Amino acid sequence: MFEKLFTGESIDSFWFGIISAVSLPIGAVVGIALKPGKKVVAAVMAFGAGSLLAALTLELVSPALEQEGAGYYPLAIGAVTGGAMFVLLNHILNGKGGFLRKPATIVRYLLRTKKERIHNIINKLSNVEILCALPTSEIASLVPNIAGVKVKAGQEVFMQGDKADALYLIDEGELEVIRDDAVIAVLKPGDSFGEMAILSGEPRNATIRAKVAAKLWCLLKSDFEQLKDKSPALVRALQSLSDKRCEENRNNSAWRDEVQREVDTMDIAVTDNDVVEASEGHGGAAFAIWLGIALDGIPESAVIGASIASSIGGHTAISWALIVGLFLSNFPEAMSSAVGMRRQKSSISKIMGMWISLMLLTGIGALLGNVYFQEASPFMFALFEGCAAGAMLVMISETMLPEAYQQGGSIVGMSTLFGFLTALFVKHLGA
Repeated sequence: MFEKLFTGESIDSFWFGIISAVSLPIGAVVGIALKPGKKVVAAVMAFGAGSLLAALTLELVSPALEQEGAGYYPLAIGAVTGGAMFVLLNHILNGKGGFLRKPATIVRYLLRTKKERIHNIINKLSNVEILCALPTSEIASLVPNIAGVKVKAGQEVFMQGDKADALYLIDEGELEVIRDDAVIAVLKPGDSFGEMAILSGEPRNATIRAKVAAKLWCLLKSDFEQLKDKSPALVRALQSLSDKRCEENRNNSAWRDEVQREVDTMDIAVTDNDVVEASEGHGGAAFAIWLGIALDGIPESAVIGASIASSIGGHTAISWALIVGLFLSNFPEAMSSAVGMRRQKSSISKIMGMWISLMLLTGIGALLGNVYFQEASPFMFALFEGCAAGAMLVMISETMLPEAYQQGGSIVGMSTLFGFLTALFVKHLGA
């Protein structure tokens, strides 16, 4: 196999891979230099997605269906396998910081983590007696205002005699309750403190100090007061409900389920602060980001080489519809990602190095794809083309089109159509 690396066909595959991916550094330069608006990025992104969809249909799916000895089943098996592998690897890389590679993956990842955090908060709120007496709709409106607080070992959350201004829930760690210089209790995860601050302005009757490093959830009294001002009935309910009712609600999972249903109907937004915090929390994620972008491009690079394997499936020449479709889809992806990475304070040299290395990786992937598929059977060829098509279709549906619609709205539909027609026109010219 080594000698096949330097045949004319494999070298051609390398250069065609480079041509399809040269739009990556070009797109990054355009994004950094021009800083295009969201609607421009969205339109170009949708155009690229449409052209890639056409290329997949015309140059991967259709030929594989028509090949003798291949057909639907290897194509379908490959597509499901490729799509599942993309989803799995994408999930792993996102957890390591790879979600920072583009706006669409940032928003989707942060929305999921925010919903998980809210679910965790609701479980803890159900242990606070004073809150379990509230109507579930009112609790749901409070959840988005609950913020995370980290305290170091030995640090005081508040001192005895301080003004009462918040309720705290312990997520991780242990805290000591100190009154008159004596430790009278130790609070652990799931416990709450400062509940009376919700209903009265009395001074703190004890000092709370972290025994070990701890993570807390904090609900400011000011947020709760706004809710009370809008709902006098809420105040009356708090004053009239008995301790027995609280205990019944606290032990009833239906209360938590009802709050969760209320929260699920609310619009949860990803803020700029969420993105900043996520970036800071994944400071060493550069390699994961690079791998995430490579994951988007590996299937397309290998299929370029496979399509030039002239002895397989009647592929006697490179498909320019495929090359153009990949070129047009790579450009907006790099442009959008470069803009996002600059907002995250990545250096220009780091961004350009990333995209140039991915361009070279695409060329190498095309070369290796050609070497392998020169002797592959039609069944294996169809299986691989299905795998590549499945991975790329999942990538388009999970990243390119959601990002385009998020930033551009209704412009996305026509832009996608024009991209599809452009790739179709290139195919027509080469027919």
